[in-house]
Amino acid sequence: MADLTSLASMVEKGKHLETARLTKELLDQGMDPNQILNEGLQKGLLTLGERFKRNECFIPEVLLAARAMHAGMDLLRPLLVGTDAKPLATIVLGTVKDDLHDIGKNMVGMMLEGGGFRVLDVGVNVSPEQFMESVQKEGAAILAMSALLSTTMPYLKTTIEALESKGIRDRVKVLVGGAPVTEEYAKEIGADGYAPDAARAVDEARELLGISA
Repeated sequence: MADLTSLASMVEKGKHLETARLTKELLDQGMDPNQILNEGLQKGLLTLGERFKRNECFIPEVLLAARAMHAGMDLLRPLLVGTDAKPLATIVLGTVKDDLHDIGKNMVGMMLEGGGFRVLDVGVNVSPEQFMESVQKEGAAILAMSALLSTTMPYLKTTIEALESKGIRDRVKVLVGGAPVTEEYAKEIGADGYAPDAARAVDEARELLGISA
């Protein structure tokens, strides 16, 4: 008989076929989709995220776990629509202008989704104007931007300045990251938060919004 502990374990191990099977079994048993999401799928991914922060696993394992979680989510999503399940907040996520790197961004998006956030991924090579439009349209609480090249890092600052000039800077928290980005640089350009990796992005997002773990 399927249980939530087994489901979380399968997500953590990156077993996407088993995750889908167990999710279906739990649904067939009549379990609440929200409980399956919170205590099964998300728990497994976040547990792996904690291991990642301790350097006990690596990027390929995180990607496999995220794939497993999404295999379960594909079954749950239609059932969650129309329920009282609400995300913690909406986050607009993207890689800055002239930067086409997306692996790190994708990992951050998966971890944030696993952490209970609604994530709108606007892709790569995103201009300040596109970021602003998405933040306003979605009513985002956080704008999460990545820059993977030293030459594209200045666009983090340019986007923050664009938010200020548009008069919407005080409506959204700005979270930045990427290989060349440092906490010092984040403070220098006026960002609200900095995450050195995908797992810590979840902690930082919660902290920015005053959400307890």
